[in-house]
Amino acid sequence: VIFMKNVLITGASSGIGNAIKDYFVNNNHKVFALDVNEITPSENVIAFKTDITSKEDLNKVSTYLKENNINLDVIINVAGIHKMASLVENDYETIKKVIDVNLLGTMQVNNVFHKFLKERGRIIIVTSEVATMDPLPFNGLYNISKSALESYAQALRQELNLLNQKVITIRPGAIKTPLSSNSLTDTDKLSKDTILYQKQAGKFLNITKKFMGKPLEPAKLGKLTYKVSMKKNPKLSYSIHRNFGLVLLSILPKRLQCYVIKLLLNH
Repeated sequence: VIFMKNVLITGASSGIGNAIKDYFVNNNHKVFALDVNEITPSENVIAFKTDITSKEDLNKVSTYLKENNINLDVIINVAGIHKMASLVENDYETIKKVIDVNLLGTMQVNNVFHKFLKERGRIIIVTSEVATMDPLPFNGLYNISKSALESYAQALRQELNLLNQKVITIRPGAIKTPLSSNSLTDTDKLSKDTILYQKQAGKFLNITKKFMGKPLEPAKLGKLTYKVSMKKNPKLSYSIHRNFGLVLLSILPKRLQCYVIKLLLNH
């Protein structure tokens, strides 16, 4: 018998978060869905228009849970943004926004809602396949935020393990979402805006288009996340739809990585 669970999901209006939300709802669980965009509520979806970088927004959700005596079985952190940028040309606000959403926002969500997590509850953090790899040029800001998120997840895992609560990371490759398609648009914009890397950014865009492969349907990630949430003894981390070209590049010595990338983009 699978008992109904209370699940809080961030980034739940579209893409990965929406797919995860739908999977839980279709299996008759209650979802508390958070996103900066509107989410249509239903019998099993309590929707909150929430910016995870806003403590005020998160406290409103916290107040609702407290007033309705709701405890959570699972907290699923999905909300994130992507930005292709030259590290020496982008502005401070861009840097701050990516770190605020991808890292600090997630940390704040878990801080605010941990008090509602049941004794044997679990926290799932969606990072990225790049989180454990060496960064590529122009994807460094996103990579930095996701690598830091992976490190945060391990630190949180160590602490919550002392309380018998689990922290699980899921590292997806390219998923068919607005964020994935925006990365190509963003790279194209970078190639037009950059002063230092006009030649290299244009070539990087062409390589990315060939290299990305076919993005995975978000429903498959929704299914995996649901299974991980229900599994009695889940692994600490899961990877899905990895790009083995990126894996192989990351295995190379760092000096050789730099040589290969320079050869590809400066040729």
